[in-house]
Amino acid sequence: MGDSIFLGGGGEGHAEPQRLLLRTANRHGLVAGATGTGKTVTLQALAEGFSAAGVPVFLADVKGDLAGLALPGSPMSKLHAPFQHRAATIGLDLHYTAFPVTFWDIFGEQGHPVRTTVTEMGPLLIARLLDLTEPQEGVLNVAFRMADDEGLALLDLKDLQSMLTFVAENAAAVSARYGLVSTASVGAIQRRLLMLEGEGGARLFGEPALDLADLMRLAPDGRGRIGILAADRLMQAPRLYATFLLWLLSELFEELPEVGDPDKPKLVLFFDEAHLLFDDAPKALVDRIEQVARLIRSKGVGVFFVTQSPGDVPADILGQLGNRVQHALRAFTAKDQRNLRQAAETYRPNPRFATEAAIREVGTGEAVTSFLDAKGAPGMVERTLIRPPSSQLGPIPPASRAALIAASDLAGKYDRALDRDSAFERLSARAAQAAQQATDEREFRLARRYDGTAARPPRPRTGRGDSVADAFAKSFARQIGSRAGQALVRGVLGALSRRR
Repeated sequence: MGDSIFLGGGGEGHAEPQRLLLRTANRHGLVAGATGTGKTVTLQALAEGFSAAGVPVFLADVKGDLAGLALPGSPMSKLHAPFQHRAATIGLDLHYTAFPVTFWDIFGEQGHPVRTTVTEMGPLLIARLLDLTEPQEGVLNVAFRMADDEGLALLDLKDLQSMLTFVAENAAAVSARYGLVSTASVGAIQRRLLMLEGEGGARLFGEPALDLADLMRLAPDGRGRIGILAADRLMQAPRLYATFLLWLLSELFEELPEVGDPDKPKLVLFFDEAHLLFDDAPKALVDRIEQVARLIRSKGVGVFFVTQSPGDVPADILGQLGNRVQHALRAFTAKDQRNLRQAAETYRPNPRFATEAAIREVGTGEAVTSFLDAKGAPGMVERTLIRPPSSQLGPIPPASRAALIAASDLAGKYDRALDRDSAFERLSARAAQAAQQATDEREFRLARRYDGTAARPPRPRTGRGDSVADAFAKSFARQIGSRAGQALVRGVLGALSRRR
């Protein structure tokens, strides 16, 4: 059926074929279950289904297993016999095939580099990335506001570090206009930025920035391209991983037009290890994530959260996840038992079995599922044997990955970082100019002291009788007090303010 994705089905004691309707895929979804219960296979089968239906997919490959989507499964694999048996059981004619894959990597090692600018990320997400306190976040907001007011582009970490240095060196004047700025807070932020650099996080910031259209492309045969973000190394910096995914969600929400309820999504995102998005997140950020998740479906974007327990996702967001695949949950502790009971209560009951018992009992590659029907109502919970993937299950050789990256039509577009004129260069130029002016003034005073004939060195003019330094200071004061211009626009999760 071209309007749905077949995910699995029958066999004795199991459901009729279970299908996820493409027109309800933008109502979001959940894939949950304990480690080793088959979440990766389910994610791979869903990605294949969306791609085959002409829907682009973007997912994070936490363990390196999902790279196998780029190669076909093999009859020589030790999994061939059990896969064929499973396919026969659920009525699937299994054919092995590769899917169109684009590899991405923030570190630029296992895929095309992924970058955004400091301005696009915004102070809220950067504050969370750096784990700043509330006073430190306030100082960061001041730095962003000053950059907006002065027209200084914040593109990479050098720009942000320079802006913070400028704030610290002019703390008294800045505090008088923007509110108290502590140099100790600036120092703490600078130290966190150095730590981020040490973790390789500086590579996320810069240009050329990621063009979201490159995540939403189709292959020449009409299948949706599957973007795979290499996240095995990225998981060593989980806050960086979570911040990037939240930024991506925010940018899609900001840039895509309203499309209502399309026949199929324009893009589907899979957020693996979803609990990292919410761990230690301030309530203000969680509220904004909930808002974006609720509204982004009208942009034609579906989001699937992949995690061990439904309890990892805040209740307000969990309530918006209409399509669910629940693999086995283990209940070894009282907390586990509560989570299991709560998970079972979120499903529409099936009189043929107890949902709580089914979630406890399903084996590897089996799940309880519930998908929205054509009217958007939750379907009855069913026990489902998950279909085997058509592509290779597991990682691919580094040589195969390298060949696919080199053959990509995006090869060369993002490989070389750009460093154009921005806050770092402009503030450095101002500092050099001020230093040169101070040197000239000192030499003038010395010359006058000895022979009294030296002429005062010419001061840079702005056209109104002011030196550059004076003009900058006056302009700075004017813009703080009465500026009605536009601030740089940032995503809803990174917005500082919006002025029209």
